[in-house]
Amino acid sequence: MPGPAAGSVLVLLSFFLGAIPWGYITGRVTRGLDLRTVGSGGTGATNVLRTLGKPASALVLLLDFLKGLIPVIVARWLGFEPGWVAAAGVAAVAGHCWSPFIGFRGGKGVATSAGAGLALFPWALLALPLMALVVAATRYVSLGSLTATGFATLLAIAFAVAGRVDWSVPVALLAMTAIVYIRHRENIARLRSGTERRLGERVGV
Repeated sequence: MPGPAAGSVLVLLSFFLGAIPWGYITGRVTRGLDLRTVGSGGTGATNVLRTLGKPASALVLLLDFLKGLIPVIVARWLGFEPGWVAAAGVAAVAGHCWSPFIGFRGGKGVATSAGAGLALFPWALLALPLMALVVAATRYVSLGSLTATGFATLLAIAFAVAGRVDWSVPVALLAMTAIVYIRHRENIARLRSGTERRLGERVGV
């Protein structure tokens, strides 16, 4: 079983994999556009949807999802202890949100958290219908994202209390949820004031 030194390398590599700014790259390649200067200023799939359209958004969503999924799967395959596997997922999310490649800017962590969370805790899949329901009812992607991440974390805690998963799983999901909520603090303020953008609203560029 790999030791602490290998675990530290794993976490560092996971962070830099997560830091690859696919939304930023897509904006630059397809439109010569810096996503940090338009819309929400984020480089995730939601801002890509508003500024570049559905095909680009779908591509970025997939790539950001894989950034969270791959480190967890690889870490588990290499035989790391559960704590290191969980830390790899959290590191990927942190890298996505604060990428050193683009001035420690990034996305809001939802897709990357989904990839890492599902790899760590497949039952988190139950949060996706809840997110879809909230978004369909309100057209607020941010509200759906916040609801889903919170629900997945609570579900993981329940499974850990029942002894069905290692406690590293809910701890990791709690850390990822905290990151997502921190990154959505402006959205939360806009939701409270009724000024949050709804799904389908395009940003002129």
